[in-house]
Amino acid sequence: MRRQAIATDYARPAALPTASFRPNANAAGQEVDSETYLREVEEEWNKKIDEQVDILVHNMVDLVDIAKVENKDHFRASQEAFQAELKAESMVQAISSLLSLTHSLKLMLLLSDEREIAQRRQEEIKILRQDIDAAKARAVELWEELAMSGPMPSNPSTINLPGEEMDISA
Repeated sequence: MRRQAIATDYARPAALPTASFRPNANAAGQEVDSETYLREVEEEWNKKIDEQVDILVHNMVDLVDIAKVENKDHFRASQEAFQAELKAESMVQAISSLLSLTHSLKLMLLLSDEREIAQRRQEEIKILRQDIDAAKARAVELWEELAMSGPMPSNPSTINLPGEEMDISA
C-alpha cells in the first residue's frame, strides 16, 4: 500500500533560476578555474584601490596649486576657497572608500577558508618530504655503489661513479 504525501504549507525548495550578480561575468556561462577567478577578483580590487589613490593624489596636487599665495581679488579668493572645499570633500570620500575597501579585505581574510589553506600546505609538505626521502635514497644508493667499487682513488679530487667521472678540485 502506498502512503500519501503529507500536506503542509511548507514551501518546497525548487531550482533557482541562474543569474549573474557580477557585471563582467562570463556571458557564455562557462566555468572558470579558481585561480583565474581569484586573479580577476584581485585585479578588480587593485583597480578600485588605484582609482581612489589617484583621486587623492590629483586632489592634493590641485589643493597645493590653489593654495599658492598671490595677489588675488576677493572673487578669485572665494572661488578658490570653494574649489578647495570641493577637493577636500572629494579626498574625504576617497579616503572613506579606501577605509571601506580595507575593512572588506580584512573581512575576506578573516572569513577565508583556513582549512583549504592548511590542506594545501600539508600537501606541499608531504610532496617535499617525499622528494627529500627520494634524494636520500638515491644518495644511499650512490654511496653503496661507491663503497663497492673498490679502493678509493689515488687522486682524492676525482670521484669515479658508475658510468661517469667527476673532478671536484674546482
